[in-house]
Amino acid sequence: MSNQLSPPAADEYAPFYADYVQRAAQRNDVTMALADQIGELHAALDSLSDPQACFKPGPAEWSIKEVMGHMNDVERVFAYRLLRISRNDPTPLPGFEQEDFVHAAGYDRYALRDLVNEFELLRQANIILIQHLTEEAFERRGTASGYTVSARALIYMMVGHVDHHMASLQEKYLPVAVSL
Repeated sequence: MSNQLSPPAADEYAPFYADYVQRAAQRNDVTMALADQIGELHAALDSLSDPQACFKPGPAEWSIKEVMGHMNDVERVFAYRLLRISRNDPTPLPGFEQEDFVHAAGYDRYALRDLVNEFELLRQANIILIQHLTEEAFERRGTASGYTVSARALIYMMVGHVDHHMASLQEKYLPVAVSL
């Protein structure tokens, strides 16, 4: 999949998503990154056991499984927003409380393999959606969490969100978890 989708302008997303958009913009091709991230997650996490994946770098931090579950939650939320906005639905979309989602889910009870496979399936479905969007659909804007957001920005946010958490996993989690 390659569609060389240009980065969104700053008025296409909320300021608190700037880090995600900037991370995604550093990728050579954001549409290729959508598929590449599936392999990157498998490469980083497939060798971990379930006990290793319950590692938390601190008492107030999420476990690796909780981070992975959170990535799945956000993939779903961003995909829903992308669908609604790309279909020209003007209904304002609500935000969500990520801490509440993670705590209610109980991700440490899940098999890590299931969480990674779930991400892969979600992302594959999103890639198919994105492949069939028109240039007009990429430019459409809606409202999510009280801010204007474009369909194009949501794609960048999907990639940047995963890159953000992968960087955290590589820096704070995996160096310790693999030695457990």
